Amino acid sequence: MTDLALTIAHHLLVFGLAAILAAELASVRPGLAGTGLKRLGVLDMHYGFVAALILIVGFGRVYWGAKGSDAFLGNWAFWSKVGVFALVGLLSILPTLRILQWRRRARSEPDFALTAADVAAVRPFMIAEAVLFGLIPVFAAMMVRGFGQ
Repeated sequence: MTDLALTIAHHLLVFGLAAILAAELASVRPGLAGTGLKRLGVLDMHYGFVAALILIVGFGRVYWGAKGSDAFLGNWAFWSKVGVFALVGLLSILPTLRILQWRRRARSEPDFALTAADVAAVRPFMIAEAVLFGLIPVFAAMMVRGFGQ
C-alpha cells in the first residue's frame, strides 16, 4: 500500500510540475505587470515547492517502494532521470532570480512591466526546461521495462 501511495503522489506531483511550468511559460510575456507579476511569483514559488516534493516522494519510492533500492540505485536510466531533473532545476535558477528581481522592481516602480528584452532573457531557459522535462518520462518508461540494469 505504501508503494501505491508513493507512486500516485509521485505521478500527480510530476504532472503538477509540468502544468506549473506550462503556466509560467504562458505568463512570461512583454507587458506583464502588477498582479500578473505577483501571480508569476506565486507560480514560481509553487514550482520550487513541488520540485522538492517530487524529490522527497521519489526517493521515498526508492527506499520504501516495492522494488527496493537495488532496482534503482544501480540503474543508469534512473540516474539519467535524476540527472535530467537536476538539469531542469539548474535551468530554473535564472528565471527564478529574474522573477524575484521583476517583483522587487514592480514594488518600487508601480508602472513597471516586462519588456521584450526581459522576456527574451528568460524564455530560452524556460523552453529548455520544458524540453528536457519531456525526457524524464522517457527514462521512467525505460526503467519500468528493465532498461538500465
